[in-house]
Amino acid sequence: MNIGFIGTGSMGRAMIPLLLKAGHRVSAWNRTREALTALEGVRVLATPAEAFREDVTFSMLADDHAVRAVLLASSALGTAKEGCVHVVMSTLSPPLMNELQAIHHANGIALVAAPVFGVPAVASKGELNIMAAGSPTAIVTVQPLFDVLGKKTWRLGDDPVHASIAKIAGNMMITQAIQSLGEASALAGRHGLSPATFIDLMTQTLFASPSYQRYGQNIVNDSFEPGFTLLLGLKDINLALEAAHRVNLELPAANAVRANMTAAVTRGLGHKDWSIFATETVTRAADGSEVRGAVSAPR
Repeated sequence: MNIGFIGTGSMGRAMIPLLLKAGHRVSAWNRTREALTALEGVRVLATPAEAFREDVTFSMLADDHAVRAVLLASSALGTAKEGCVHVVMSTLSPPLMNELQAIHHANGIALVAAPVFGVPAVASKGELNIMAAGSPTAIVTVQPLFDVLGKKTWRLGDDPVHASIAKIAGNMMITQAIQSLGEASALAGRHGLSPATFIDLMTQTLFASPSYQRYGQNIVNDSFEPGFTLLLGLKDINLALEAAHRVNLELPAANAVRANMTAAVTRGLGHKDWSIFATETVTRAADGSEVRGAVSAPR
């Protein structure tokens, strides 16, 4: 297929080589052209509108603001090729996704929301979990591309908002897992049990899942090179709380997590992996030694 790709951040740069290797032709646009220099075999586009002249257009932009600036303010959607399918892989708010649906319908463009679970290292192996919602016909059209990029496509119906809310709610759960990893390792450490030993036990038994394993190791090793940055994580927890507010739902755990994430960003840690917020509070053992990797529980 002829593919247009808008937004070549760390995730885009991980996915595009897989599409090329599978024999597809990729043309890409990014706000900073330097991000395109390492992508061999990609045709560089001058404007985002050009990406919509291909059979399928992927957009992987950071947030609602970027989508409005790149896609809506530029009127890029108004120049789309007939039959083009637009696959939105960004994590966007439900109101913006509804707005995009209306604009796509007016311009005769099929819209598929397809956010993913997985960091760039997972994306580079083609092992993403893809949540797809939108026109069933359009999803069938792009399924061969999803098969290249992911290990499974989870079809969530014909309303693109459902894919967005699944991603937002899922990311909210990950933040709460990070919080619990920090607190539990602090409790273990305060009583003399090695946090590393405890995290290894938990992530190989009761919580043997990739997220617990990945972020548990970040915490006990005090290593936070970003797979997904804290700034983006804070954006997503805000999306969750805003979505809850619109349906009159209280999310107390999410509010507690947001407070710690905000504090960590204030300390200048927004560019680090989002699991770093678990170290926002460093608890101290009775002998004065530090037990890192913890958000202290109330005493």
